Amino acid sequence: MIEHFFASCPRGLESVLRDELVSLGGQEVIAVDGGVQFSGPYALCYRINLESRIASRVLWRIAQSRYRSEKDIYVLARRIPWQKWFGAKHTLRVDTAAIKSPLTSLEFVTLRVKDAICDTLREAEGERPNIDTRQPDVRVHTFLTADHATIYLDTSGEPLFKRGWRQTAGDAPIRENLAAGILRLAGWQPEQTLFDPMCGSGTFLIEAALIAQRRAPGLHRTFGFERLKNFSVAEYSAIREAAIAQEDHTVALAIYGSDRSGDAIVHTQKNLMVLGLESKIHIKQCQIEDATPPTPSGLVITNPPYGVRMEELDTLAEWYPALGDLLKQRYSGWTAFILTGDLRITKIMRLKASRRTPLFNGALECRLFRYELVAGSMRKP
Repeated sequence: MIEHFFASCPRGLESVLRDELVSLGGQEVIAVDGGVQFSGPYALCYRINLESRIASRVLWRIAQSRYRSEKDIYVLARRIPWQKWFGAKHTLRVDTAAIKSPLTSLEFVTLRVKDAICDTLREAEGERPNIDTRQPDVRVHTFLTADHATIYLDTSGEPLFKRGWRQTAGDAPIRENLAAGILRLAGWQPEQTLFDPMCGSGTFLIEAALIAQRRAPGLHRTFGFERLKNFSVAEYSAIREAAIAQEDHTVALAIYGSDRSGDAIVHTQKNLMVLGLESKIHIKQCQIEDATPPTPSGLVITNPPYGVRMEELDTLAEWYPALGDLLKQRYSGWTAFILTGDLRITKIMRLKASRRTPLFNGALECRLFRYELVAGSMRKP
Protein backbone atom coordinates (compact mmCIF):
# COMPACT_ATOMS: atom_id res chain seq x y z
CA MET A 1 0.00 0.00 0.00
CA ILE A 2 1.33 3.42 -0.97
CA GLU A 3 1.46 6.02 1.81
CA HIS A 4 2.06 9.76 1.63
CA PHE A 5 4.73 11.61 3.59
CA PHE A 6 6.24 15.03 4.11
CA ALA A 7 9.91 15.51 5.03
CA SER A 8 10.74 18.90 6.48
CA CYS A 9 14.20 20.47 6.19
CA PRO A 10 16.05 23.74 6.81
CA ARG A 11 14.75 26.34 4.35
CA GLY A 12 17.03 26.57 1.35
CA LEU A 13 17.77 22.83 1.23
CA GLU A 14 14.55 21.69 -0.42
CA SER A 15 16.18 20.89 -3.77
CA VAL A 16 19.00 18.78 -2.32
CA LEU A 17 16.54 16.97 -0.04
CA ARG A 18 14.38 16.21 -3.07
CA ASP A 19 17.35 14.63 -4.85
CA GLU A 20 18.29 12.66 -1.75
CA LEU A 21 14.78 11.27 -1.29
CA VAL A 22 14.71 10.14 -4.92
CA SER A 23 17.97 8.26 -4.32
CA LEU A 24 16.47 6.62 -1.21
CA GLY A 25 13.43 5.31 -3.07
CA GLY A 26 10.87 8.08 -2.69
CA GLN A 27 8.10 8.27 -5.30
CA GLU A 28 6.14 11.32 -6.51
CA VAL A 29 8.83 13.51 -4.96
CA ILE A 30 7.92 17.22 -4.99
CA ALA A 31 9.88 20.01 -3.30
CA VAL A 32 7.79 22.71 -1.62
CA ASP A 33 8.64 25.51 0.80
CA GLY A 34 10.15 24.00 3.91
CA GLY A 35 10.40 20.42 2.74
CA VAL A 36 9.52 17.70 0.27
CA GLN A 37 6.36 15.67 -0.34
CA PHE A 38 6.87 12.04 -1.34
CA SER A 39 5.14 8.67 -1.32
CA GLY A 40 6.02 5.02 -1.01
CA PRO A 41 5.36 1.94 1.12
CA TYR A 42 5.10 2.63 4.85
CA ALA A 43 8.48 1.01 5.57
CA LEU A 44 10.10 3.70 3.41
CA CYS A 45 9.80 6.04 6.39
CA TYR A 46 12.11 3.69 8.30
CA ARG A 47 14.80 4.11 5.67
CA ILE A 48 14.36 7.86 5.25
CA ASN A 49 14.61 8.45 9.00
CA LEU A 50 17.69 6.27 9.24
CA GLU A 51 19.55 7.41 6.12
CA SER A 52 18.47 10.94 5.24
CA ARG A 53 21.21 13.44 6.00
CA ILE A 54 19.12 16.51 5.21
CA ALA A 55 15.56 15.93 6.48
CA SER A 56 14.52 17.40 9.85
CA ARG A 57 11.40 15.23 10.33
CA VAL A 58 9.44 12.63 8.38
CA LEU A 59 5.69 13.08 8.78
CA TRP A 60 3.17 10.43 7.72
CA ARG A 61 -0.04 11.85 6.31
CA ILE A 62 -3.03 10.08 7.89
CA ALA A 63 -5.94 12.42 7.06
CA GLN A 64 -6.78 15.41 4.90
CA SER A 65 -9.95 17.34 4.06
CA ARG A 66 -11.38 20.76 3.39
CA TYR A 67 -12.39 22.83 6.40
CA ARG A 68 -14.10 26.07 7.29
CA SER A 69 -13.99 26.07 11.09
CA GLU A 70 -12.34 24.43 14.09
CA LYS A 71 -15.33 22.10 14.29
CA ASP A 72 -14.49 20.69 10.84
CA ILE A 73 -10.97 19.95 12.02
CA TYR A 74 -12.29 18.21 15.16
CA VAL A 75 -14.58 16.06 12.99
CA LEU A 76 -11.64 15.18 10.72
CA ALA A 77 -9.45 14.18 13.68
CA ARG A 78 -12.31 12.30 15.33
CA ARG A 79 -12.67 10.03 12.29
CA ILE A 80 -9.06 8.87 12.57
CA PRO A 81 -8.60 5.42 14.21
CA TRP A 82 -5.86 6.59 16.59
CA GLN A 83 -6.06 3.37 18.61
CA LYS A 84 -4.47 1.53 15.67
CA TRP A 85 -1.16 3.31 16.29
CA PHE A 86 -1.01 4.23 19.96
CA GLY A 87 -3.00 4.03 23.17
CA ALA A 88 -3.89 5.90 26.33
CA LYS A 89 -0.65 4.79 28.00
CA HIS A 90 1.37 6.79 25.45
CA THR A 91 2.14 10.44 26.12
CA LEU A 92 1.12 12.91 23.43
CA ARG A 93 2.05 16.24 21.86
CA VAL A 94 0.10 18.07 19.16
CA ASP A 95 1.49 20.93 17.07
CA THR A 96 -0.27 23.13 14.52
CA ALA A 97 1.19 25.24 11.71
CA ALA A 98 -0.59 27.21 9.02
CA ILE A 99 -0.17 29.23 5.85
CA LYS A 100 -2.97 31.66 4.96
CA SER A 101 -5.47 29.98 7.28
CA PRO A 102 -8.56 32.09 8.05
CA LEU A 103 -8.68 30.73 11.62
CA THR A 104 -7.52 33.21 14.22
CA SER A 105 -6.18 30.84 16.90
CA LEU A 106 -3.85 27.97 16.10
CA GLU A 107 -3.81 27.18 19.84
CA PHE A 108 -7.54 26.46 19.68
CA VAL A 109 -7.03 24.21 16.65
CA THR A 110 -4.36 22.32 18.60
CA LEU A 111 -6.77 21.94 21.52
CA ARG A 112 -9.55 20.59 19.28
CA VAL A 113 -7.23 17.99 17.74
CA LYS A 114 -6.11 16.95 21.23
CA ASP A 115 -9.77 16.67 22.26
CA ALA A 116 -10.54 14.45 19.25
CA ILE A 117 -7.61 12.13 19.99
CA CYS A 118 -8.48 11.90 23.70
CA ASP A 119 -12.18 11.33 22.98
CA THR A 120 -11.32 8.52 20.55
CA LEU A 121 -8.96 6.77 22.96
CA ARG A 122 -11.29 7.21 25.92
CA GLU A 123 -14.04 5.59 23.89
CA ALA A 124 -11.75 2.72 22.84
CA GLU A 125 -9.82 2.15 26.09
CA GLY A 126 -11.70 3.93 28.84
CA GLU A 127 -8.99 6.50 29.54
CA ARG A 128 -7.16 9.34 27.79
CA PRO A 129 -3.43 9.87 27.15
CA ASN A 130 -1.37 12.38 29.11
CA ILE A 131 0.13 15.40 27.38
CA ASP A 132 3.93 15.77 27.37
CA THR A 133 5.27 18.72 25.41
CA ARG A 134 8.96 17.93 26.06
CA GLN A 135 9.52 14.22 25.39
CA PRO A 136 6.26 12.70 24.19
CA ASP A 137 5.89 9.15 22.96
CA VAL A 138 3.78 10.35 20.02
CA ARG A 139 3.75 13.63 18.11
CA VAL A 140 0.84 14.71 15.93
CA HIS A 141 1.15 17.61 13.49
CA THR A 142 -1.74 19.56 11.97
CA PHE A 143 -1.08 21.75 8.96
CA LEU A 144 -3.60 24.25 7.61
CA THR A 145 -3.72 26.01 4.27
CA ALA A 146 -6.44 28.48 3.30
CA ASP A 147 -9.01 25.70 2.93
CA HIS A 148 -7.41 22.30 3.65
CA ALA A 149 -6.40 20.63 6.91
CA THR A 150 -3.84 17.83 6.91
CA ILE A 151 -3.03 15.68 9.94
CA TYR A 152 0.27 13.83 10.23
CA LEU A 153 1.85 11.34 12.61
CA ASP A 154 5.50 12.16 13.26
CA THR A 155 7.64 9.10 12.53
CA SER A 156 10.89 10.76 13.64
CA GLY A 157 10.39 11.71 17.28
CA GLU A 158 13.35 13.93 18.12
CA PRO A 159 14.36 16.04 15.08
CA LEU A 160 16.70 14.20 12.76
CA PHE A 161 19.57 16.66 13.09
CA LYS A 162 20.01 15.10 16.54
CA ARG A 163 22.16 12.24 15.29
CA GLY A 164 23.09 10.90 18.71
CA TRP A 165 26.84 11.38 18.36
CA ARG A 166 27.19 14.92 19.72
CA GLN A 167 28.68 14.75 23.21
CA THR A 168 29.56 18.40 23.68
CA ALA A 169 29.23 21.59 21.70
CA GLY A 170 30.19 25.23 21.92
CA ASP A 171 27.87 28.18 21.47
CA ALA A 172 25.21 27.86 18.74
CA PRO A 173 26.63 24.90 16.77
CA ILE A 174 25.46 24.53 13.20
CA ARG A 175 22.76 21.88 12.91
CA GLU A 176 23.98 18.58 11.52
CA ASN A 177 21.46 18.33 8.67
CA LEU A 178 22.24 21.90 7.59
CA ALA A 179 25.94 21.02 7.50
CA ALA A 180 25.21 17.93 5.40
CA GLY A 181 23.04 19.97 3.05
CA ILE A 182 25.78 22.59 2.63
CA LEU A 183 28.26 19.87 1.74
CA ARG A 184 25.78 18.74 -0.92
CA LEU A 185 25.24 22.31 -2.19
CA ALA A 186 29.01 22.78 -2.36
CA GLY A 187 29.37 19.67 -4.49
CA TRP A 188 31.99 18.22 -2.15
CA GLN A 189 33.19 14.73 -3.07
CA PRO A 190 35.02 12.39 -0.66
CA GLU A 191 38.16 12.43 -2.78
CA GLN A 192 38.44 16.23 -2.36
CA THR A 193 40.30 17.91 0.47
CA LEU A 194 37.96 19.59 2.92
CA PHE A 195 39.19 22.16 5.42
CA ASP A 196 37.23 24.03 8.09
CA PRO A 197 39.58 26.58 9.72
CA MET A 198 36.93 27.61 12.29
CA CYS A 199 35.55 24.16 13.00
CA GLY A 200 33.86 24.73 16.37
CA SER A 201 32.66 21.32 17.58
CA GLY A 202 33.46 19.71 14.22
CA THR A 203 30.04 19.43 12.59
CA PHE A 204 31.17 19.93 8.97
CA LEU A 205 34.10 17.55 9.49
CA ILE A 206 32.01 14.80 11.04
CA GLU A 207 29.16 15.03 8.53
CA ALA A 208 31.69 14.86 5.69
CA ALA A 209 33.33 11.77 7.21
CA LEU A 210 29.97 10.02 7.59
CA ILE A 211 29.19 10.78 3.94
CA ALA A 212 32.58 9.49 2.78
CA GLN A 213 32.23 6.28 4.82
CA ARG A 214 28.58 5.84 3.73
CA ARG A 215 27.47 5.64 7.35
CA ALA A 216 23.76 6.19 7.96
CA PRO A 217 23.37 9.27 10.18
CA GLY A 218 20.59 7.75 12.30
CA LEU A 219 22.38 4.62 13.49
CA HIS A 220 23.08 6.08 16.95
CA ARG A 221 19.50 7.09 17.84
CA THR A 222 15.92 5.89 18.11
CA PHE A 223 12.84 7.08 16.22
CA GLY A 224 9.21 7.87 16.85
CA PHE A 225 7.99 5.05 14.60
CA GLU A 226 9.48 2.54 17.04
CA ARG A 227 6.82 3.49 19.61
CA LEU A 228 3.84 3.02 17.30
CA LYS A 229 1.77 -0.18 17.34
CA ASN A 230 2.36 -0.82 13.63
CA PHE A 231 6.15 -0.90 14.05
CA SER A 232 7.68 -3.92 12.32
CA VAL A 233 10.86 -4.93 14.09
CA ALA A 234 11.73 -7.33 11.27
CA GLU A 235 11.39 -4.75 8.49
CA TYR A 236 13.37 -2.11 10.36
CA SER A 237 16.09 -4.58 11.32
CA ALA A 238 16.53 -5.56 7.67
CA ILE A 239 16.78 -1.90 6.60
CA ARG A 240 19.25 -1.16 9.39
CA GLU A 241 21.42 -4.17 8.57
CA ALA A 242 21.46 -3.16 4.88
CA ALA A 243 22.62 0.32 5.88
CA ILE A 244 25.41 -1.08 8.03
CA ALA A 245 26.50 -3.43 5.23
CA GLN A 246 27.16 -0.52 2.85
CA GLU A 247 29.64 1.20 5.18
CA ASP A 248 33.28 1.57 4.14
CA HIS A 249 35.58 2.47 7.03
CA THR A 250 38.72 1.98 4.91
CA VAL A 251 38.20 5.00 2.66
CA ALA A 252 40.97 7.61 2.97
CA LEU A 253 39.74 10.92 4.37
CA ALA A 254 41.34 14.24 3.43
CA ILE A 255 39.38 16.16 6.07
CA TYR A 256 41.06 18.84 8.16
CA GLY A 257 39.93 21.27 10.83
CA SER A 258 41.31 23.90 13.15
CA ASP A 259 40.00 26.42 15.65
CA ARG A 260 41.56 29.09 17.85
CA SER A 261 39.60 27.83 20.87
CA GLY A 262 41.04 24.99 22.90
CA ASP A 263 37.54 24.23 24.19
CA ALA A 264 36.28 23.84 20.61
CA ILE A 265 39.06 21.38 19.82
CA VAL A 266 38.17 19.37 22.94
CA HIS A 267 34.50 19.34 21.85
CA THR A 268 35.53 18.10 18.40
CA GLN A 269 37.80 15.40 19.80
CA LYS A 270 35.07 14.05 22.07
CA ASN A 271 32.58 13.93 19.21
CA LEU A 272 35.09 12.20 16.94
CA MET A 273 35.79 9.56 19.57
CA VAL A 274 32.11 8.58 19.77
CA LEU A 275 32.25 7.69 16.07
CA GLY A 276 35.75 6.20 16.05
CA LEU A 277 37.00 9.00 13.79
CA GLU A 278 39.68 10.48 16.05
CA SER A 279 42.49 9.02 13.90
CA LYS A 280 40.78 9.75 10.58
CA ILE A 281 40.26 13.53 10.77
CA HIS A 282 43.15 15.95 11.26
CA ILE A 283 42.48 18.77 13.73
CA LYS A 284 44.66 21.25 15.59
CA GLN A 285 44.33 24.38 17.68
CA CYS A 286 45.46 27.54 15.92
CA GLN A 287 44.29 30.93 14.73
CA ILE A 288 43.02 31.02 11.16
CA GLU A 289 45.86 33.44 10.44
CA ASP A 290 48.34 30.70 11.38
CA ALA A 291 46.60 27.86 9.53
CA THR A 292 48.08 26.66 6.26
CA PRO A 293 46.32 24.89 3.37
CA PRO A 294 46.83 21.14 3.83
CA THR A 295 46.89 20.52 0.05
CA PRO A 296 47.27 22.70 -3.09
CA SER A 297 43.52 22.75 -3.74
CA GLY A 298 40.25 21.77 -2.14
CA LEU A 299 37.20 23.23 -0.46
CA VAL A 300 37.13 25.55 2.53
CA ILE A 301 33.73 25.23 4.19
CA THR A 302 33.22 27.16 7.39
CA ASN A 303 30.78 29.00 9.63
CA PRO A 304 32.77 31.94 11.06
CA PRO A 305 31.69 33.78 14.19
CA TYR A 306 29.17 36.55 13.74
CA GLY A 307 28.05 38.99 16.39
CA VAL A 308 24.80 40.30 17.76
CA ARG A 309 25.93 43.08 20.08
CA MET A 310 27.24 46.32 18.54
CA GLU A 311 30.76 45.89 19.88
CA GLU A 312 30.92 42.39 18.35
CA LEU A 313 29.73 43.71 14.98
CA ASP A 314 32.38 46.46 15.07
CA THR A 315 35.14 43.96 15.86
CA LEU A 316 34.05 41.65 13.06
CA ALA A 317 33.85 44.54 10.58
CA GLU A 318 37.54 45.15 11.26
CA TRP A 319 38.39 41.45 10.90
CA TYR A 320 36.51 40.60 7.70
CA PRO A 321 38.90 42.46 5.31
CA ALA A 322 41.83 40.54 6.80
CA LEU A 323 39.90 37.31 6.30
CA GLY A 324 39.30 38.19 2.65
CA ASP A 325 42.99 38.94 2.11
CA LEU A 326 44.02 35.72 3.83
CA LEU A 327 41.70 33.57 1.71
CA LYS A 328 42.76 35.22 -1.53
CA GLN A 329 46.49 35.10 -0.88
CA ARG A 330 46.90 31.80 0.95
CA TYR A 331 44.14 29.66 -0.61
CA SER A 332 44.59 30.41 -4.29
CA GLY A 333 43.21 27.46 -6.26
CA TRP A 334 40.65 26.63 -3.57
CA THR A 335 36.91 27.26 -3.46
CA ALA A 336 35.51 28.70 -0.25
CA PHE A 337 31.97 28.38 1.09
CA ILE A 338 31.17 30.64 4.01
CA LEU A 339 27.91 30.34 5.96
CA THR A 340 27.08 33.42 8.00
CA GLY A 341 24.21 35.28 9.56
CA ASP A 342 26.12 38.54 9.12
CA LEU A 343 24.98 39.59 5.66
CA ARG A 344 27.60 42.37 5.51
CA ILE A 345 30.45 39.92 5.22
CA THR A 346 30.89 39.68 1.46
CA LYS A 347 30.84 43.47 1.04
CA ILE A 348 33.28 44.10 3.88
CA MET A 349 35.63 41.29 2.76
CA ARG A 350 35.70 42.91 -0.69
CA LEU A 351 35.57 39.58 -2.47
CA LYS A 352 32.99 38.86 -5.13
CA ALA A 353 30.79 35.89 -4.34
CA SER A 354 30.00 33.68 -7.33
CA ARG A 355 26.87 32.39 -5.59
CA ARG A 356 24.70 33.42 -2.64
CA THR A 357 22.26 30.85 -1.27
CA PRO A 358 19.72 31.86 1.41
CA LEU A 359 19.60 29.29 4.23
CA PHE A 360 18.26 29.09 7.77
CA ASN A 361 20.11 27.68 10.77
CA GLY A 362 17.08 27.14 12.99
CA ALA A 363 15.28 30.48 12.98
CA LEU A 364 18.40 32.44 12.02
CA GLU A 365 18.48 33.68 8.43
CA CYS A 366 21.90 33.10 6.85
CA ARG A 367 23.64 33.16 3.50
CA LEU A 368 26.01 30.61 2.02
CA PHE A 369 28.57 32.54 -0.04
CA ARG A 370 30.73 30.81 -2.62
CA TYR A 371 34.12 32.27 -3.56
CA GLU A 372 36.42 31.03 -6.29
CA LEU A 373 39.82 31.96 -4.85
CA VAL A 374 42.38 33.16 -7.37
CA ALA A 375 45.41 35.16 -6.24
CA GLY A 376 45.23 38.82 -7.20
CA SER A 377 41.66 38.67 -8.49
CA MET A 378 38.04 38.59 -7.43
CA ARG A 379 38.48 41.69 -5.27
CA LYS A 380 35.94 44.44 -5.48
CA PRO A 381 37.37 47.90 -6.07
